[in-house]
Amino acid sequence: MTLTILQLSEPYGQVAFREAGQGEPVVLIHGVGMQSAAWGPQIDALSATHHVIAVDMPGHGGSDPLPEVAELPGFVAWASEVLTAMGVGPVNLAGHSMGALIAGGMAIEHPEQIRRVAVVNGVHRRSAGARQAVEARAQEIRQGAIDLETPLNRWFTPNDCAARDQVARWLGAVDPSGYATAYGAFARGDDTYADGWQKVACPMLALTGDGDPNSTPEMSQAMADAAQDGEAVIIEDHRHMVNLTAPDVVTDILQAWLARPATERSPE
Repeated sequence: MTLTILQLSEPYGQVAFREAGQGEPVVLIHGVGMQSAAWGPQIDALSATHHVIAVDMPGHGGSDPLPEVAELPGFVAWASEVLTAMGVGPVNLAGHSMGALIAGGMAIEHPEQIRRVAVVNGVHRRSAGARQAVEARAQEIRQGAIDLETPLNRWFTPNDCAARDQVARWLGAVDPSGYATAYGAFARGDDTYADGWQKVACPMLALTGDGDPNSTPEMSQAMADAAQDGEAVIIEDHRHMVNLTAPDVVTDILQAWLARPATERSPE
């Protein structure tokens, strides 16, 4: 696996990404507060058959941040620029949490760049109470109050000690400003593209854990039902960081998604 820095066009600065393997491209986007290394188990497994590219989201890892006022469409435009700069596409795009919102936006806004799309622990049309809570957390983070224990307790069961410790290290190392910008866009982005899933014709996977209180099984099912070729898969006894707490299960599900026939595109 190699770590690469690529200069993007203005105003995006540079993007950092890890890549391994050869073949059809699989692009992975992590969630808020994480970095591309969070996809480690999937990079190792999927690179045996695919060219896997795991990117650092803006303001995370080695990637330059977006402006503090950036909302979800700004992150989607960034992702489109990343794929264009890399010269890859159409790609199989999978995102976790905030990365799932970006992946969904890409499938809806830039279908020509997407072969298949997977949303892992994605959010979709939060309830009024859930929206109020996440927007309050976004405001606290913007004001500099970064609470690590609360999200860790929400994301992991008591049996997930090793994964929890690793995620805590990533959260503790994140740039506060980049974290705040991404979290604000995440908090306000759950319905930005919610009406667009019916336009998605490529193979779509919505995956979550049955114990995830904020990226619920009902949300995954709703997105899959709305897409033209959608499938929802729920992993029992797991919460928000399923790619780390159930890595082999998630990898098997992603491999099945990658084996689904891609939609034939009409000539331009």
